[in-house]
Amino acid sequence: MPTDTFLHALPAGAAEAGPAGAAFLDIDDAVFAYPGRPPVVDGVRWRVGAGEVHCLVGRSGCGKTTLLQLAAGLLRPQAGCVRMQGREVLAPGPQLGFMFQAPTLLDWQPVTDNVLLPVSLQRRPTAADHARAQGLLAQLGLAGQGQRHPRQLSGGQQSRVALARALILEPALLLLDEPFAALDAITRAELQDDLLRTCRQRGTTVLFVTHDITEAVYLGDRIAVMAAGRVAGDIAVDLPIPRTQSLRHDVPFNRLCALVQASMLAAGGGAA
Repeated sequence: MPTDTFLHALPAGAAEAGPAGAAFLDIDDAVFAYPGRPPVVDGVRWRVGAGEVHCLVGRSGCGKTTLLQLAAGLLRPQAGCVRMQGREVLAPGPQLGFMFQAPTLLDWQPVTDNVLLPVSLQRRPTAADHARAQGLLAQLGLAGQGQRHPRQLSGGQQSRVALARALILEPALLLLDEPFAALDAITRAELQDDLLRTCRQRGTTVLFVTHDITEAVYLGDRIAVMAAGRVAGDIAVDLPIPRTQSLRHDVPFNRLCALVQASMLAAGGGAA
């Protein structure tokens, strides 16, 4: 098969998720601006199918994180709307999981209690909750670490705890804002594999913000290249699943990286 068949650049905003109405997450002409400022998000249309991993990539200030906050219901669009499974997203809920650039763990709490924090904010954790937390920790390579405290863990281990915490309520949608940016290259690659394996097994839909082109290509089923608050490029990633780190050395992977970079360069700068 010719390598060029792996590369699909679509018109901006053309992301589809199966038949009409089949999108799991539907961002429909969303606009958001702070008072007296140009729009940070300016008429974005983007659709994510159930169980897919989509990445938002672009320069600083292009509107990636604001779009993620709109998807979460942390911000409300001033025009357009955001729907999840056909229902408008008005506020964050248990159907959403979050992971940010810093792990933001509670230093005085052991690992298990950190993982169970979203449960504890709703009710007293049950034996089943504890079993689920231990299962997640084991799945992420932290078996037997539940009674340690964050200060006793490496940066990569802390990020794994934060990922387990984001997944403890079994969210339908996981939103991640550059969660691996501060990690070394080897640990980052390990966390990327942990994320993909865990979310594929659970059928979790993922929206992932990153500055890193190679990370976007490795993780994503589809990539939105953002510039000045708009989706300037829509790139389908037609690489084998499950992903393996050896893909990074293959021609199709590197051509996709070049395509994303070219789209970013053509799109220009960030939002005002």
